[in-house]
This record gives sequence, structure tokens and C-alpha cells, in this order.
Amino acid sequence: MKNPNINAIDALLPQTQCRLCGYNGCRPYATAIVENNESIDRCPPGGVETLKKLAAATNQDAQPFIKSMEQKQLPPLAAVIREAECIGCVKCLAVCPTDAIIGASKQMHTVVADDCTGCQLCVPACPVDCIDIIEVTKQNKADSWRERYEKHQARLAREKIAENNEIAPLEERKKRIAEILARTRKK
Repeated sequence: MKNPNINAIDALLPQTQCRLCGYNGCRPYATAIVENNESIDRCPPGGVETLKKLAAATNQDAQPFIKSMEQKQLPPLAAVIREAECIGCVKCLAVCPTDAIIGASKQMHTVVADDCTGCQLCVPACPVDCIDIIEVTKQNKADSWRERYEKHQARLAREKIAENNEIAPLEERKKRIAEILARTRKK
């Protein structure tokens, strides 16, 4: 592939959405590889296997990166919540890129193991440190994780639109009240 497109590069990434590459997810990293010639050795969850695929897709030599990637690559991981310690703060829910954590405010939370990418974003979000990251044996679930991430992003967009729609009527009412007050003052 001489000039790979963003979709092709994104399809090679593990879709953990972990941000360990320095980008806000797999697609932004793929975009940077294609548009900005970003280095192909920035994906620890993908490891050497992904590095080689990226090298082939971008017509680069993987060899200079293999030794450092072997040292920084990550095994398959998943989050596990120690449920007895969970206070139900919902902070982990907000940062999970695939909505793999379920629970409600002031209720215990749990992780749906098959949906967890092992991104580790929930760990620093937890104020009581009740989330462990464990090694797991997983099959490549990149397509499923990409789909869950896209659904997560769509849900966030819907929530933002709903939030903006709730604010808009309030702003409109304030504007109408200001107009009425201005007319009343003129009289």
C-alpha cells in the first residue's frame, strides 16, 4: 500500500483507545500517521505485531523500532473493579471509551470483561483506587471495540446536543424577558 488512507491504518490498530500513543484514541493516531508522518512505533497495546503491519502499510522498515517495541509492548489487559470497595462515584463510567463499565450513582460498578479494552483510563479516575488492571487471554476484538467506541462517541454527542437544547430555551427565555423589560421601561 503506497499511500494508505486513514481507515486502512485505523483498521490495523488494536482499538484500545488508551491514548498511550499520545493521541486521543486510535483514529487520531492513524490520522497523524497518514497526514503528519507520525512514527509507527507509538502503540504499546499493538506491540510488535501492529508495528510490523503499520510498517508494511506505510512502506517503512519496522526493524529500527522492534527492540524498543518489544520492551514497551503490553499484553492483553482488562480492568476489574473490587466491587466491595466501589463507592459508586461514576467517575470511571465517564472515562471508559467503550462503555464497558456498568453501574449507577451510589451503586456498585462492574466491568463487562469482553467489552473492556484494557485502556487503563479508569484507574486514575477512581478516587478510592478500587480498580485493578490484570493480564487476560483475549482474542483480537478490535472491530468490536471500534464499534463500541463509535457508539460511545455517538452517545456523548447526543448528550451534548440534548444539554445544548436544554440550555437554548433558557437563553431564549432570558432574551425574551430582557426584551419585555426594555419595552416596559420605554413606556
